[in-house]
Amino acid sequence: MQSTPAIDRRHFLRGMGVAMALPALESLGQVATTPAQRMVAINIPLGFHPPYFFPRTTGRDYQASKYLALSDHLRDHYTVISGVSHPGVTGGHSAIKSFLTAAPRPGERGFKNTISFDQVVANQVGSTTRYASIIAGETSQSWTANGVSIPQEVSPAKLYARLFLSGSAADLEKQRHQLEDGHSIIDSVMEEVTTMEKQVSSADRDKLDQFMTAVRETEKRLTKSEKWLATPKPKVDTPQPAEVGLPQVDQWMKSHFEVFRLALMTDSTRVITLGGAGHGSVVPLPGVSMGYHGLTHHGKNPDMIRQLEIIEKATMQTWVDFIQSLKDTPDGEGTLLDHTQVLMSSNLGNASGHITTNLPTILAGGNYKHGQHLAFDQKNNYPLANLFVSMMQGMGLEEDTFYTATGTMTGLI
Repeated sequence: MQSTPAIDRRHFLRGMGVAMALPALESLGQVATTPAQRMVAINIPLGFHPPYFFPRTTGRDYQASKYLALSDHLRDHYTVISGVSHPGVTGGHSAIKSFLTAAPRPGERGFKNTISFDQVVANQVGSTTRYASIIAGETSQSWTANGVSIPQEVSPAKLYARLFLSGSAADLEKQRHQLEDGHSIIDSVMEEVTTMEKQVSSADRDKLDQFMTAVRETEKRLTKSEKWLATPKPKVDTPQPAEVGLPQVDQWMKSHFEVFRLALMTDSTRVITLGGAGHGSVVPLPGVSMGYHGLTHHGKNPDMIRQLEIIEKATMQTWVDFIQSLKDTPDGEGTLLDHTQVLMSSNLGNASGHITTNLPTILAGGNYKHGQHLAFDQKNNYPLANLFVSMMQGMGLEEDTFYTATGTMTGLI
């Protein structure tokens, strides 16, 4: 009789989807732990005035541009990237739909989006946190597997409340009933779909399958919300930010960034996206008298560029302060910035002409050797999606492609 091969217990548990870690025993010394990896993706929909953003020189000794001079003291913590875009993504402002998906021709009728790369990450790392991802801003940057936009939170004050403010017992009971109602609605929908499946054409069946995917994703979120309902929300010392309107671009972004830092610090989530402000209102900053969107179509008018510079410098400063705050926040044996990749870019390379190439891009934080201007071909752009692949691998995912990507980003160490 042959003997049964010994079963590797760790291999078996991994196969069952169970991760078990030995406790840290003082008598055996401190057991090293791997810090959680996080990511934030920020879209500035109207971009930046290119001559004031991009350095004129490349490599590690690049000369900081007018905007990058604001962050030069943090130079070793970020990489500036030029000559990147999404191949086939045109359509001016419509390109915002493809910022994190790279899906081509977003401005055309019949456009069908794909999953955004932040959701690829969230689907794999979000099971252990209260929120798989946080989606904030004026417009959502996040899309499901079947190309449906995921709703975003516009107000940083409301986002703070959702993350850190606990309601009364009555509020919790109301939430519990709402979740139960949600399950009941889904059950009813599923019954209707089962009946319809027998009567529809093959083309309609494809649409029905897409709808069913969205329903299943919603059910998973409901189930997860139920599990976390009884878990107290984390306590933070920072008070809830005041309500800030979209026209106050700098204050609105600053409030969002502080809530993001708290969310990352408390491990409430490990994936965050922000769709920045791209409105046409007058930004209430000294020296600005014209609408933000209108100023981007400056036609090289010196006064309009001067006003645009005021807004873009204020925007840039909020990003600088955010990066500094992550650097100043301890996290394990390092800082939040050490363990958080922060991407800031735009769907427009030059808003003045609705140009969707040469996107202004910065990657800060994470496990990279920063401090360089990584310049690619200004005419035949390098795929921005390659950076997405690098970031996914930086999050621990075993991914080597994403839509138009050809691999990881060359030169990013």
